[in-house]
Order: sequence, then structure tokens, then C-alpha cells
Amino acid sequence: MFTGLSAFPLTPFVDDAVDEAAYARLIERLAASGVDSITALGSTGSYAYLSQEERARVAQLAVEHAGATSVHVGVGALRTSHVLQNVRSAERAGASGVLLAPMTYQALTHDDVFELFAAVARSTELPVIVYDNPGTTHFEFTPELYGRIATLPGVASVKIPALPADADAAAERMARIRAELPPHVTIGISGDASAADGLLAGCDAWYSAIAGTLPEPAIRITRAARSGDRAGALRASQDLQPLWNLFASMGGSLRVTATIAELLGLVASPSLPRPILGLSPSQRAEVADVLDRLGALAGR
Repeated sequence: MFTGLSAFPLTPFVDDAVDEAAYARLIERLAASGVDSITALGSTGSYAYLSQEERARVAQLAVEHAGATSVHVGVGALRTSHVLQNVRSAERAGASGVLLAPMTYQALTHDDVFELFAAVARSTELPVIVYDNPGTTHFEFTPELYGRIATLPGVASVKIPALPADADAAAERMARIRAELPPHVTIGISGDASAADGLLAGCDAWYSAIAGTLPEPAIRITRAARSGDRAGALRASQDLQPLWNLFASMGGSLRVTATIAELLGLVASPSLPRPILGLSPSQRAEVADVLDRLGALAGR
């Protein structure tokens, strides 16, 4: 469950409420695509903007519509008691695991974060993915903290940020992280633009934003990398370079991914929870142009 490609779908909104029908279709589409797992309520799923009741319902929908595909559910929240309530909701939904990011308002210490994970480990038998996303949470893990948390029962995987672009530096970073983790804890790369490099450097999984909307190219990258086809993985990632450029120029993957889903007719427009605004008309036109180019690539 914690290797291969895990797709992070959007949680689409319409009229300030979760669009349950569109969400169910997104999940069914991912399950049919052959991704290795689905992670509901990750950052791409806008978990921080949902009420606990909405999150419980989304978790339920994800499991109901994923068929045989494993579903992990994001449970991060500002208060530990709220995290534990989200864990209960994931359990009731039938999730296969939980994804936990240490959300912050006041800055957290390493002890704060360790105790958060310890509280979750004590409360559930579900496997736990450690979610390291400093660009969103503003908390930075160290390899030593990964290792400390990995001693807790149930910790199954660590989702790390993008590795350095330099291959030697990436290998060194991976070696340092591996040295801190027990063998059963997998390492998953995030940062879609560098996912091929991360998988080739030895990551076991790709926790992917784009796979939640465009699973097929992400599957190609993952399968090539995990089969040892370095050239194929890098080529498949390079094919998506126009998309990676959009992520870099438009503040990350969320708004771009939502726009792609809207342009493909998978969700209504606008689909993001306020106050997050979608892209401007000129930016949407850029995304549409890239989408057309990617479609041409897919048909070649």
C-alpha cells in the first residue's frame, strides 16, 4: 500500500459545498486507471478548508468509490483532539491508512510534532504516513525526526519533499534518510516535477498531486522508474515539462490542477474553496494551451 503511485485527488467545491457527485467520479476514474493507491484529503484535496463533518463524508465517499484500490485519508488539523476525531472518521470509512501533516499556526517544536504522532499511534491500528510538506505547513522535519517518529508503532511511510536536483546530492540525502528509518518504513517522494528523479534515487513511492487528475502520465513515469528504465522515466517526465513550468510559475500545483480538471469537464468551475481564487483568464489560457500540447503528445 505504501509503494508505487498514490494519487491525490481534488476535493471539488460548488456553491461553497463539496461536490459529492464530481468527487465520486474522480475517485472512480482513478481506481479504473490503475494507480496503486488513492490519498484523499491531502493538500491537493484542500483538507484544511473542510469541516470535520465534510472530511468524514469525503473519506466515506473515497472508500465507497475506490473499489479494490487502497485509500489513505489525510487527518491533519491544528489540534490533536481534532486529528484524533479525523482518525476515527477514517477508520469508520474503512480507510487503509492515514496521512498526517503537522499543521501550524503557532510554530511547532520537534517535541510537539513527535507527541502528535505518538498520540495518533496510540489511538489507531491504521498505518500512518508522515507528511512532510514545509511549503504548506511551515514546519521542517529533519532526518533525525523522521527516525524518531518511525520508532512509533504503525508508522509505515514518510512523504518527503523534492530531493536536490543534483544526482549525487539526491543520493546523499536519500542515504541520510534511509539510515534513520527501519527497513519496513517506505519513503515517498512529492514535488511532481522531480518525482522521476526521486524514484530513480531510490524512493519507494510517489505521492502525486497531478496523478489525481492526470493519472496516466504519472503511471508511465512510475512504472518506468520502478522497472529500472531510467531513460524512459526521465523522458516521460520531460514530456510534462510544460506542466511543471506552470506549477513553478503559478504558485504550485493546486490552482493549475484544478484548472485542468475544470477544462476537462471533470469538475465545475470554479472548483476550489474560497478564499482560494482560481487562475486568471490569461493563466487559464496558458493551462489550456499546455493541456492541448500534452494531449497531442499522448496521441503520438
